[in-house]
Amino acid sequence: MKYYLGLVWEYFLNYAKTRLTYRADFWVEVISDLLFQATNLIFIFVVFAHTDTLGGFTEAEVVFVYGYFMIPYGLYSCFVNLWNFGDRYIVKGEMDRILTRPAHNLFQIFLENLDPPSLIGSFIGVIIMFWSGGQLGIELLWWHIPALIVMVLGSTLIYTGIYTILTSISFYSDSPTGIIPLMYNIQTYGRYPITIYNRIIQILLTWILPFAFVGIYPAALFLDRPEMIRMAWITPVMGIVFFTLGLLFWNGGIKRYRGAGS
Repeated sequence: MKYYLGLVWEYFLNYAKTRLTYRADFWVEVISDLLFQATNLIFIFVVFAHTDTLGGFTEAEVVFVYGYFMIPYGLYSCFVNLWNFGDRYIVKGEMDRILTRPAHNLFQIFLENLDPPSLIGSFIGVIIMFWSGGQLGIELLWWHIPALIVMVLGSTLIYTGIYTILTSISFYSDSPTGIIPLMYNIQTYGRYPITIYNRIIQILLTWILPFAFVGIYPAALFLDRPEMIRMAWITPVMGIVFFTLGLLFWNGGIKRYRGAGS
């Protein structure tokens, strides 16, 4: 464990050195991310300009859910960025280099794609939760912080598991599948009340592609929504299950990998 933590620190230092050299790129990335998050918030406000509730949730509650949604997504984007895996590691053959090193190959790929500016989204998510929670009159209780940590870790593991499974498809096909951009669009469904979708979509977002556990379900725990509290506590379990599935798919794909020249 000490060895892996040391690797994380070294990669963070290397990232900082690179960004200090290209500061303009860093700030462009940060500002772009902030504008993107602001656009999503504005969309929520526009929706509620035409309705009082959405699936039984008020504007402040939906904003609260969105704030929670931003926290695990920021962590995932920072530490588990697999967006260009196929092109970089399979097509260009960089996976060969990864496999010659002692650290676990998936962990190395996580490190090589660190994106610390994404953590700004997580911090903004916390601010949004506190702001909207104040609007809702939510009182901060002793168990809220530890519960939030557990829920966020579970949600982050769900992201990691799902995208690791999808990334593993690259070991079976050299051509881009286009499925990851599609999944990116589907994941946004988790930041809205699941009650606005039909039964089939609810099942899909709960048990098959469980993006409801990266937004609405865990956030409902702090909103004290009795109809969803039981599902909220399943979040860490779903995180462990899908992270384990992700590792199994990844290890299976690695066994099929034959190198760039074969």
